[in-house]
Amino acid sequence: AQARVTSQPLLQTDSKSSALSELVEMVDTIRVCVTGAAGQIAYSLLYSLGRGDVFGGDQPIELVMLDITPMMGVLQGVAMELQDCAMPLLKDVISSDDPNEAFKNIDICIMVGAMPRKEGMLRKDLLKANAKIFESQGKALDQNAKKTVKVLVVGNPANTNALLCQTSAPSIPPENFTCLTRLDRNRAQAQIANRLGVRPLDVRNVTIWGNHSSTQFPDVSSAYVLQDGKKVPVCDAVKDDAWLKGDFIATVQQRGAAVIKARKLSSAMSAAKAIVDHMRDWWLGTEGEDWVCMGVPSDGSYNITKGLMYSFPVRIKPDCSWEIVQGLPVSDFGREKMKLTEKELIEEKDLALSFLGK
Repeated sequence: AQARVTSQPLLQTDSKSSALSELVEMVDTIRVCVTGAAGQIAYSLLYSLGRGDVFGGDQPIELVMLDITPMMGVLQGVAMELQDCAMPLLKDVISSDDPNEAFKNIDICIMVGAMPRKEGMLRKDLLKANAKIFESQGKALDQNAKKTVKVLVVGNPANTNALLCQTSAPSIPPENFTCLTRLDRNRAQAQIANRLGVRPLDVRNVTIWGNHSSTQFPDVSSAYVLQDGKKVPVCDAVKDDAWLKGDFIATVQQRGAAVIKARKLSSAMSAAKAIVDHMRDWWLGTEGEDWVCMGVPSDGSYNITKGLMYSFPVRIKPDCSWEIVQGLPVSDFGREKMKLTEKELIEEKDLALSFLGK
């Protein structure tokens, strides 16, 4: 389709925010693109991006919203709402149906859009449809985005879509591509917190290994909880190994399906919150020795096949570079779970890569 690019004028604020406005003018604006921007996840996400929840309270952004041509009318309405929010950090809002235009000189790309699985659709058909989308968008990133662009793939199957996108953008460093497993980590954290009657914030270092699918492995073997000012291993605090190896894992693995069954729609608010968490930590860095989880290209750590887009525990430096946390103990139970999700990812990868160029 012919590109349709619309831009809302510079958003203004009132005199009470004049000090912030002056500060904003001193900071270089970053360009952030969200794909699938007319969808429900993006609708829950865009406000947080505009108000500074992700990149900091003094970081101005230009927001580029990309979606397919039939959704341009919806995007126009979303752009109106963003303008009506009168957020001082939101310098411009652009709507487009052309990836080449939308990705031009962007610093951040949050890829929410993907082909959803429809009733009766085979897994290979879903992978084939998304291979076409993410090959095309990967090439558009390669040709138009900054080589320092940070790419977060959310649309499912997220790990394999991220790998396809990375493969199709050879001039951008592989480590600049990640996929979202923070939602799984947040779900696991919340389950432990609810079990112990503590705040989710007090549960640290829960790890998600592998695929953002029902084979993922939520692992608390190195996690701890803050109780009475002390760090207590989660396993010691819960005191129920059967639950941790059974219902806990199954609940996290099946949480997305449970939300769909109850809500008749997929997770949107929680997915948007997880995107905010993921991008904020990637942009600003993690604190101390604690870690978070992201799907990243495997370097062979923990004997996971090199090059797979696999969820690992990571620490992130203030310069946005990440590193996989090394040396965590892995039990025989854990190794079996990690290998199971690795096997699924290898199968997805091999099938999806066979569709490239077709």
